[in-house]
Amino acid sequence: MAILSTAVRDHRYALMHALMDREGLDALAFTQGDFFQFATNFATDVQTWERPIVCVVPRNGAPFAILNELSTNHWRFGIEAGKLWVTDVEFYAEHPRLSRRVPLAPQWPEMMADRLRRAGLARARIGADAAGGMLGRAAALLPHLKLEGLTAGCQSLRWVKHPEEIQLLREIAGLTDWVQDRYREAIRPGRLVQEMDMAMAAAMAEESARRFPGEHLEIMRCWTLSGPASCAPHGDGRSSGQRIEKGHGLVNIVIPRVNGLVVENERTWFCGKPDNRQAFLFETARAANEAACEAAVTGRPVCDIDAAAQAVIEQAGCADLILHRTGHGMGTLGHEFPADMAFNTRPLLENEVYSAEPGLYEWGLGGFRHDDTVVVGTRPEVLTRAPKDLASQTVG
Repeated sequence: MAILSTAVRDHRYALMHALMDREGLDALAFTQGDFFQFATNFATDVQTWERPIVCVVPRNGAPFAILNELSTNHWRFGIEAGKLWVTDVEFYAEHPRLSRRVPLAPQWPEMMADRLRRAGLARARIGADAAGGMLGRAAALLPHLKLEGLTAGCQSLRWVKHPEEIQLLREIAGLTDWVQDRYREAIRPGRLVQEMDMAMAAAMAEESARRFPGEHLEIMRCWTLSGPASCAPHGDGRSSGQRIEKGHGLVNIVIPRVNGLVVENERTWFCGKPDNRQAFLFETARAANEAACEAAVTGRPVCDIDAAAQAVIEQAGCADLILHRTGHGMGTLGHEFPADMAFNTRPLLENEVYSAEPGLYEWGLGGFRHDDTVVVGTRPEVLTRAPKDLASQTVG
């Protein structure tokens, strides 16, 4: 089953309770969309700067949430499907009503302050993923409440994954490997790069319908950079009309999100036989990627993942072609916590999940990058298994 069960909920709430115990807190409040989903299993459907939301998880008592009226029926679908972990929810309106009136958007702070009073938290010490904004305005209405920014602590809740989450990540990784196989069939000289990517996204949607029927698929990226444009990790800003040419190296990235979990899978391809320089940089990037994956060992420093990749690149004499760190955490977001892996010295924890994506970028030639999603363990588990040897990545 792709749906995250109450076992994952219990795992996450146990981490929350342990954090509250360490920090002496009475509750946690989550106001950002990704944290709200982490706490409720609801796929947040609004921009929280525009329509503020909150989920409060008390140390003692049931969690509760406040949402915008736009989410009313989406929330109801989630309840009917048995997916949601919070049942106590109230909605505020953003349009005036003649009947069945509820608080309006400008009354959000008052509504939140009242909800905290009714939950017995008017004098509480509450840690928040972000302590300002509308939540801060609500706290100001409760003179005995203490609201504390606890961003780093909340981020740490998302490091270690439950076995059920890792199993779902394996299944998502299998989908990305399948899409990479379709890229091998799709690359040809003259093809519009954006058209190819859209075709690959459509293929992913069809395959996901077979593998994950009725689940929540988000296609975050099917994106390719071809030729010299790929020397900029995010492209040259002129993608419309670009075509694959014979001799081009291509860097693609496949990122789906299923039921709130993300996998990254990137490969470097060649349309036609690569020249000696292309082959050398390809092999260097491949070796750096594999060294990074092998360094994701429980108990080693987080920064060892980056250091292992950099050592390979330095030895090859390509240090000046590095433009970014080796990777980042994976989970609810594509760029998950921790994001400071290159200089984070804490020990890696069992069942953390990382992107390992060292890259080389040579002006005028292109980019060379492979990205695997890897689970930390005494023996790291690489979830993405699409081939990345030079022969298999040469097409056309």
